[in-house]
Amino acid sequence: MTHSHPVRSRLMHALCGMALVTMSTLPAQATDDVIRVFMDHARILKLDRTISKVIIGNAAVADVAISDPQTIVLTGKSYGTTNLVILDQAGDAIVDERILVSVDEANTLRVFKQTSRSVFSCSPSCEEHVPTAATSP
Repeated sequence: MTHSHPVRSRLMHALCGMALVTMSTLPAQATDDVIRVFMDHARILKLDRTISKVIIGNAAVADVAISDPQTIVLTGKSYGTTNLVILDQAGDAIVDERILVSVDEANTLRVFKQTSRSVFSCSPSCEEHVPTAATSP
């Protein structure tokens, strides 16, 4: 699917403006064609048109909920990538972007033992992350 430049530009302006206002409270960032979200954190996206339908490619990686007709909440569930498509009332894509769910590096511990690796999320206490089949390499 091709992107129209004005739509992408509006989304990026909205995301950048939101990031400036809420940078300290939202653990996510938007870059180029990727919306980054940390695992177990939520991201609020406000749109300039009414949302008709929201589609997430892999619900095991990220979850999405419609908060109001122009606002969605995107939550990182597991490490990996997926895509997000948001349609307006006319069925046109408002958003068609890749989602990258990653770990908050500041709160992780990696343990390497020969060829195996364990990743622990340490916020507030350390718990091992066990990758699901959908997110394993």
